[in-house]
Amino acid sequence: MRNRLKDRIALVTGASSGIGEATALALAEQGAKVAIAARRKDRLEQLATRLAELGAEPKVLVADLAREAEAQRIVKETEAHYGRLDILVNNAGVMYLEPVIEADLGRWRSMLELNVLGLIAATQAALSGMRARRDGHIVNVSSVAGRIANPNAAAYAATKFGVVGFSESLRREVYQDNIRVSVIEPGMVDTELREHIGHEASRHAVNARAGEMRQLRAEDVADAILFCVTRPDYVCINEVLLRPTDQER
Repeated sequence: MRNRLKDRIALVTGASSGIGEATALALAEQGAKVAIAARRKDRLEQLATRLAELGAEPKVLVADLAREAEAQRIVKETEAHYGRLDILVNNAGVMYLEPVIEADLGRWRSMLELNVLGLIAATQAALSGMRARRDGHIVNVSSVAGRIANPNAAAYAATKFGVVGFSESLRREVYQDNIRVSVIEPGMVDTELREHIGHEASRHAVNARAGEMRQLRAEDVADAILFCVTRPDYVCINEVLLRPTDQER
């Protein structure tokens, strides 16, 4: 089936690579108009070329989503450009792994600001328009780490547990306004996320673990997001937990 999202307006954060890039393309292939946000302008412009070829009329939004004002700005610019926002995919995030006793608290603070507060700020900015129209869908990308807390992932798990808790509370606040909220919880995905880990031993350990399994592709996660946002408006997929077949936990 094609054009299941014809005339729908979407904003995808963290769209310069990985899950965000794949999601923007998946939405465009189903007829959505897509705004894309991230820090790397060059990568966004390359993606915008591909989206334009799909008829998505892309809007490039360069922003540091760890800054609350920037997260709110991209929502307002999307609404100003297209006239509204129907689907917000909060995907931007980082994963900094290291033992608590050795933790770089500045690095952890920046992760909390991006993974949690940036997501909350963008969501907050989108709600008034969605509530006024009684229509909208918020998709928050969490992780298996939002279900299971592993050693050396304390702060990352804290952010992802936070996303899950925020999303369920939000759902209960806005369901009567016909606004849907979905949480996507991927396991090991073959993206550049692990490249940002500054603690060398933790980076080597998680890469070794990833090398032992057939990882998910970004497109697999994008498919899960697409499934959520293409359901009839009386159906809300609250959570999707997906792992590689080879991943135990």
